[in-house]
Amino acid sequence: MFTGIVEKTVRVLAVASGPKFRRLTINDDWGDVREGESIAINGVCLTVAELMHGRLGFDVIKETLERTNLGLLNEGDEVNVERSMRAGDRINGHFVQGHVDGTGNLIKRVTSAEEWRLTIEAPHTLAKYLSPKGSICIDGVSLTIASVEAARFDVALIPTTLNLTTLGRRDEGWPFNLEADILAKTVVQYLEQHSGSLIVDAG
Repeated sequence: MFTGIVEKTVRVLAVASGPKFRRLTINDDWGDVREGESIAINGVCLTVAELMHGRLGFDVIKETLERTNLGLLNEGDEVNVERSMRAGDRINGHFVQGHVDGTGNLIKRVTSAEEWRLTIEAPHTLAKYLSPKGSICIDGVSLTIASVEAARFDVALIPTTLNLTTLGRRDEGWPFNLEADILAKTVVQYLEQHSGSLIVDAG
């Protein structure tokens, strides 16, 4: 479990293809990470597969590569990272599982003296979970949705987010990893599964 509060960005040190997986390697700037620990990279929960003299290796399977933007990463690319929550930690963002629902392309980026705003088009299957002032996780960053129009939504970025994450440096067309709010998904799925019985009970 994560909060969507990115700790920092790091660069991918190496990318290698293996049997049925892809190995991503990043720097271990923490110093106390253990094998088997969960770390979110661009919002994707990955398991530390190997510790290598100050480096961390992650094995990304085919399904994850197809569902997320991790398959697009190359050596030198920046990624957002967050270690998993510990019992007793403050929850400064929202509950994030690290299970990406799909990718959404960056449609427009607006920069002005007043604000920095991104417009993203989500898959239609995720549109039902989007609501103004609701939460969304974008490449591992917990954000509040500013506005929604069909499957497109806007988020506004504050200077701290611009400094600590990669969101403001992505070009138009970049497929952001999206994870809808777990509470929104739970409510919508419950209503869809029980809509018939709710109508009967109401009658």
